[in-house]
Amino acid sequence: MSELPTSWTRAKIGDVVAFGRSKKAEPEDIPSDAWMLELEDVERDTSTLLIRVSAGQRNSKSTKNVFKRGDVLYGKLRPYLNKVLLATEDGFCSTEIVPLHAEGAVDQRYLFHWLKSPEFLAYVTAASHGMNMPRLGTEAGNAAPFVIAPLCEQARIADKLDKLLARVDACRDRLDRLTVLLKSFRRAVLHAATTGGLTEDWRTANGGSNSRIVRLREVAGGFGYGTAAKSSPSGTTPVLRMGNIQNGTLDWTDLVFTSDTDEITKYALSDGDVLFNRTNSPELVGKTAVFRGERLAVFAGYLVRARCGSELLPDFLNHCLGSPAGRDYCRRVKSDGVSQSNINAQKLANFEFLLPSIPEQREILRRVANLHRAADALDCHLRAALRAAVATERSCLAKAFRGDLVPQDPADEPAELMLERLRATEAPEASARRRRRPATA
Repeated sequence: MSELPTSWTRAKIGDVVAFGRSKKAEPEDIPSDAWMLELEDVERDTSTLLIRVSAGQRNSKSTKNVFKRGDVLYGKLRPYLNKVLLATEDGFCSTEIVPLHAEGAVDQRYLFHWLKSPEFLAYVTAASHGMNMPRLGTEAGNAAPFVIAPLCEQARIADKLDKLLARVDACRDRLDRLTVLLKSFRRAVLHAATTGGLTEDWRTANGGSNSRIVRLREVAGGFGYGTAAKSSPSGTTPVLRMGNIQNGTLDWTDLVFTSDTDEITKYALSDGDVLFNRTNSPELVGKTAVFRGERLAVFAGYLVRARCGSELLPDFLNHCLGSPAGRDYCRRVKSDGVSQSNINAQKLANFEFLLPSIPEQREILRRVANLHRAADALDCHLRAALRAAVATERSCLAKAFRGDLVPQDPADEPAELMLERLRATEAPEASARRRRRPATA
């Protein structure tokens, strides 16, 4: 981005707006019907406002930043999430959100788009401090780069970006809806597979049905809890944990280990064991996967191991527990603790489901696998399309801020003159405050 149009200039964010210097409001001074914005209300990357909440609904007890309609609201906590919003009305926000207003020196929409540009994102990713919850500090925010076009051209760029990115957003919305439909399709497949609908024609062709309703304890070969012994990043034998259960399969990429021979002997898994996640958040309780004897492994105490009897195939049980009926059962029987939900082995053993014959179970698994392969192929296309949408947005922004999106007008006042006039007309006391501004986070 070194080659800019001659009428453009490079500056810092702090040259046109005081990053991090915001008017504060205490909880008792905020009207109950006022808009109160938190970071979680803004979707990452898309600048979509997910929910609008009033101060009365939020009932926050902390100091807030004040913002006005037209302000650019920038999320400085974990700035790589790219949470930026253009305020449509006055309100109050978390102090992790920085209201920015350039006082007419810069088009606010131009500033909004710049804060989402690839160059600015690269800067904030490198300049943020903190390991687990990085944030962009005040000093780094004011020192952030800013490419400034002439003021009239800024408006033309913002107009063009608004139109182009609206199309990208519309495309992304349609892709998101397709992703939701694909998830619904997968649930429908498992529902049909575990209620008899998927193989109705097979039963007709093979002499009817001998399916029956059973409880898991009637057809299982036993249940067991995993090891509570401490594991380590290295050792001889992996200890499978709840995080290794992903989308109905085992993920072997993030492992911990044990070298305790007694623990390995006691908790060693056998080919076909079904692992059930018995505790965590309500959304994660009940996740399952089948161990296929990939390597010697044991399982952790937050998991329950279910072994199938001769009438039950492990993969069919995996589908039953992952089906809408299985997920609903987990939601109904879980016990809620202070921070986590839990389902013990006894409740798992009481799970009731339709058990077909072994030949029909095999046919169900074959058909489910075919349908899932088709869904996986479509999912790959959707992910590629979403990546293309993101790349298109970044390309538009990069093009805009190197001067290639709209033509330059020789009649426009050069940005450097505007910037010099801004510096000259700034009150001496304000200039001094800028120089003395503390480097707070």
